[in-house]
Amino acid sequence: MRRFGLLGQTLKHSFSKAYFTEKFRREGRTDHVYENFELDTVRAFPALLERYPDLAGLNVTIPYKREILPYLHSLDPAAEAIGACNTIRFRDGRLGGFNTDFTGFRDSLRPLLGPSHTQALVLGTGGASAAIRYALGALGIGASSVSRSRATGIISYDDLDASTVEAHTLIVNTTPLGTWPDVDAFPPIPYEAIGPQHLLFDVVYNPEVSAFLRKGQERGAQIKNGYDMLVLQAEAAWKIWNE
Repeated sequence: MRRFGLLGQTLKHSFSKAYFTEKFRREGRTDHVYENFELDTVRAFPALLERYPDLAGLNVTIPYKREILPYLHSLDPAAEAIGACNTIRFRDGRLGGFNTDFTGFRDSLRPLLGPSHTQALVLGTGGASAAIRYALGALGIGASSVSRSRATGIISYDDLDASTVEAHTLIVNTTPLGTWPDVDAFPPIPYEAIGPQHLLFDVVYNPEVSAFLRKGQERGAQIKNGYDMLVLQAEAAWKIWNE
């Protein structure tokens, strides 16, 4: 039996379990299983390892992408630079940490990029934003972060004006605003400054078209949700587990 799973806190709407369970069924991997492991605290992680000594790989989701780092023996360069891990590989008794969030975003975004997409606004400064900024850097795209609070090097929503939005033709929402069931919520940016030259990317994938994407689409912008990003990061994790 090869056992995989998702480590997190509240996982009843997990994408990963449904995705990998269907993948294993489709590929005839009857000796593979994928489970959700809900932990109230990351301090319960060692006990989980003792209970399931046959673990072959884990995905990690909020709130443990950063908290899990001290429990790992090594980090790949991307996970170290981002400061977060969403994939753990078990090999010879050692736990290696990787980040496939950035590869999922990078590979989902890259086919949509045009010559004008050289500057990006990254909405939100939470856990997902670090992987997004790392991916943008790998693609040679400058990134400015936008948050509710003023801080050095960060634009506040109150200070975000139309000219700044016009100058940044790629806008990425890394916040949960607009996620089902709060489908009418959206980041407070000057949407009137968005035009056909813009590309709006939302890590939200449920609903398929969030309020953020819909408002951009109404202004003629190209839009992309986070579903392909999720699939690509899952497949990248699968590749790591089997290397």
